[in-house]
Amino acid sequence: MAERLQKYLAARGLGSRREIEVWIANGEVMINGRVAALGDQVQAGDEIRVRGRVLRGEDRPHRWIAYHKPEGEICSRSDPEGRSTVFSALPRLRGQRWVSVGRLDLNTSGLLLFTTDGDLAHALMHPAQALVREYAVRVLGAVPAETLQRLLAGIELEDGPARFETLAEAGGEGANRWFHVTVAEGRNRLVRRLWEAAGCTVSRLIRIRYGPVALGHGLRAGRFRDLAAEEVAALYTAAGLPRPRAARAGRGRPGARPRAGGKRVRGGTKRSR
Repeated sequence: MAERLQKYLAARGLGSRREIEVWIANGEVMINGRVAALGDQVQAGDEIRVRGRVLRGEDRPHRWIAYHKPEGEICSRSDPEGRSTVFSALPRLRGQRWVSVGRLDLNTSGLLLFTTDGDLAHALMHPAQALVREYAVRVLGAVPAETLQRLLAGIELEDGPARFETLAEAGGEGANRWFHVTVAEGRNRLVRRLWEAAGCTVSRLIRIRYGPVALGHGLRAGRFRDLAAEEVAALYTAAGLPRPRAARAGRGRPGARPRAGGKRVRGGTKRSR
């Protein structure tokens, strides 16, 4: 059965749909000896060459992990300034690539999801899914009740109105107050910008849930874990996609980390910085 080229390559873990569409537009993908175009379809028996390499073999089973991003890491694959990147902390793959589900800014920590299924990542980030993201926010100083109501009712930002879906006080000591908030969209720095627009200073921001997957309490900053089978199933349900037959889930323990050669270490040794 024929399938759109970018969807086929994303589902095989070659990259996100956006990345693959750029490769196609740049003439870096070929089908049966000709340069592919956006909108092309492929089927069994087609020879596909991606960025100079022929795509061979059967589909590899996918993998899904949760990573606890620490502050100070960037979400790009490389950085000209030499800063730490989240991708350097992930286990190595052969014939596939990690695709991140959303991003977190440099000073935000917490849950990042990664998968080799680019089609799933695309669906989970699509605005139509409106997946809920939950954050723990530490705010400097007391926040008046009227301000909390404004954040729930909606505030006009430079790129349009936005609001928190839910907002709950979560304690605090001294000058700091903690809140748990949820948003149903992935606009850049949305949580920080909402608080700032309300006249509040965010001193710490942690993502603790993305859709049906929670960060939990057992995963330390800088560590990853393979998602459990029920978490994987919940992600595909949330994305409106059927779960792939060949699934690899729940293989790792919280805190597992890669070592040289892509093998994993029980208990997780901390990566040198």
